[in-house]
Amino acid sequence: MLKSVALAFLLLATGATAQVAPSPAEVAEYRGLHAAAAAGDLSAARAELDRGADIAARDGHGRTALHVAGHRGDREMALLLLQRGADPNALDARAYDLVTVAAVRDDAAMVRLALGSGGKAGNVTSPWRGTALIAAAHLGHVEPIRALIEAGAPLDHVNTLGWTALIEAIVLGDGGERHAESLRLLVAAGANPNLPDRDGVTPLGLARARGYTAMMRILERAGAR
Repeated sequence: MLKSVALAFLLLATGATAQVAPSPAEVAEYRGLHAAAAAGDLSAARAELDRGADIAARDGHGRTALHVAGHRGDREMALLLLQRGADPNALDARAYDLVTVAAVRDDAAMVRLALGSGGKAGNVTSPWRGTALIAAAHLGHVEPIRALIEAGAPLDHVNTLGWTALIEAIVLGDGGERHAESLRLLVAAGANPNLPDRDGVTPLGLARARGYTAMMRILERAGAR
């Protein structure tokens, strides 16, 4: 239990998502399609593509122009790039795809656009080999969770920390309404309420240790032990 608590605090303190949007300095160095995506300039993007720009080109952090559009929440740009052949499953240098970028931003519309354009809800992403669903549950992003569940995201995927989406909603959540609703959605969809962490502590035990009574009730109604 102490290991899980310490790890949770460490990840929260260091920015557990590890997702990096382009910095102003990087954007200033962009040229061509990346510059157009960063500026939200659809006309320039079309012109670059018509001239044969490499839609799969990467910046110094492995981001495609589509990643850049995702970080900006620019659905028009993302749609244009997707229609012109951008890969929604491409991973940046930190192993994030468009679906996970959008889930972390709490951008359900972008999540749905990516999923409807060939993005996969089950992609293994992030340095911790998680999924977009785990990232969304960690942050209590309810609408992305709904979209990912509807798309068949794996409910019980275990990342390298030994945590599922359900566990992350507890150990990296605040016990409030958003994280409780995230947990409820996961349980209702069929996530295993008894799958323990790597220390053998169950979700109910983790919620009880934190005094998260709303989460405890959800788990107990689901038959958690």
